[in-house]
Amino acid sequence: MLLEGRDIDVRFGGLQALSGVTFGVAEGEIVGLLGPNGAGKTTLLNVLSGFQRPTAGTLLVDGKPATGASPARLARQGIARTFQAVRLFGGLTARENVVASALSRLGHAAAETLAGELLDRFGLCALADRKANTLSYAQERLVGIARALALAPRVLLLDEPAAGMTEGEMSDLARLLQTISREFSCALVLVEHNMSLVSACCNRLHVLAEGRTLTAGVWAKVSEDPVFRQAYLGIDA
Repeated sequence: MLLEGRDIDVRFGGLQALSGVTFGVAEGEIVGLLGPNGAGKTTLLNVLSGFQRPTAGTLLVDGKPATGASPARLARQGIARTFQAVRLFGGLTARENVVASALSRLGHAAAETLAGELLDRFGLCALADRKANTLSYAQERLVGIARALALAPRVLLLDEPAAGMTEGEMSDLARLLQTISREFSCALVLVEHNMSLVSACCNRLHVLAEGRTLTAGVWAKVSEDPVFRQAYLGIDA
């Protein structure tokens, strides 16, 4: 596994947000992380990216312990993420947001070139010089993904990347995520509620409920689970 959390517990005071969750992603995979609101999906992403230290359990990168590593250290090891709240620098242009990320590992000229290439790949060239705070919500999310890719990650954690997108935009996003995985040699973990997007691009699913693993496996297996079918597909056993 490139990135793995084993027997992860997270407790906030009296609230058990995660309990005994083991989750991992291997090279070339796109893994869907599913669950209702409050299931612990974002908390798990926070653990995997260093923004939350687990109460118990072990974080591993390339099979080596990384529990307690900072987000910056994990980023240097190839772990990047986006957030539900995109957190762009609103006063900078789309291009400048991506350049700022790339400068963590490249000189300015190379960062400018990479930013242009990424924005072109995302169909955002015409918006490159627009201030981030003037972009639509869907456009902000795409710039956020481009900014994360500027770090050259081996694993990219995406927290609800399709939020605010139309069905057409989601179809484009599904193709884009498959392209990213293939052409950037980047494994993806995708927190998402839209089942059409999940089924279109995910190799494997991991479903949480109340901080625990409900089921996990390939789509064909998980989609036949009666609890999953009733809760997520609206189909009674």
